Amino acid sequence: MRKVAIYGKGGIGKSTTTQNTVAALVEMGKKVMVVGCDPKADSTRLLLNGLAQKTVLDTIREEGEDVELEDIRRAGFGSSLCVESGGPEPGVGCAGRGIITSINLLEQLGAYEESEQLDYAFYDVLGDVVCGGFAMPIRQGKAQEIYIVCSGEMMAMYAANNICKGIRKFAEAGGVRLGGLICNSRKVDNEREMIAEFANRLGTQMIHFVPRDNDVQRAEIRKMTVIDWNKECPQADEYRTLAGNIDKNDMFVVPKPLEVEQLESLLLEYGLLEGAAA
Repeated sequence: MRKVAIYGKGGIGKSTTTQNTVAALVEMGKKVMVVGCDPKADSTRLLLNGLAQKTVLDTIREEGEDVELEDIRRAGFGSSLCVESGGPEPGVGCAGRGIITSINLLEQLGAYEESEQLDYAFYDVLGDVVCGGFAMPIRQGKAQEIYIVCSGEMMAMYAANNICKGIRKFAEAGGVRLGGLICNSRKVDNEREMIAEFANRLGTQMIHFVPRDNDVQRAEIRKMTVIDWNKECPQADEYRTLAGNIDKNDMFVVPKPLEVEQLESLLLEYGLLEGAAA
């Protein structure tokens, strides 16, 4: 079983990218479990067609710790399995603890055992690596390969670079590695070339460039992944390609984060290339 964590700047499209990729993997015949690591509990919405899933923390609060696996895990699109960690009540406690509690409980309940026959476990993780709780999937080796969703925007690249610092730190003590960057396009000037070069300087690869397409929004409005909504549309093929690239990927590295000045120089270099907007 491969354990994959998806990181990236808040709002960059991690949950959408994760769920659409999982839908493509399921279509390929893979058995995948998705663990939402966000207090908003929206990491499995498209796979469950909008079903409001009861979170692990809510279940524990209401029923105590004597719970069964089926109490916290739901069947989603295809053969996907969906879990939402949840979080504390607003303004109370640490949201990162929800991730720790959820993963530990899933382990205790046998969710990762061979009898489950999982090909993948995906962790959709909130925001940047700034808190021990949110870093838990990589800090404790729960995830073995990391993919960072970014775009050609400055703060998205800054967050990706910062996440690489976290991966480098935790790689020293465990086996976590970076599998590549996923560019979720924002139609920035020279974006594909810039992210490819950014990946190169980090010592990794751009695993796929996902073009911006309103079919993603059309599917989300219907509470569906793109493949579930319209498997014939071009954007569905983009997610199939991304899923295929991840499935066959064998390039896992300890990244080499850039200094802020190098990152800004990269942005300036590609932003001022001939043909870019003035």
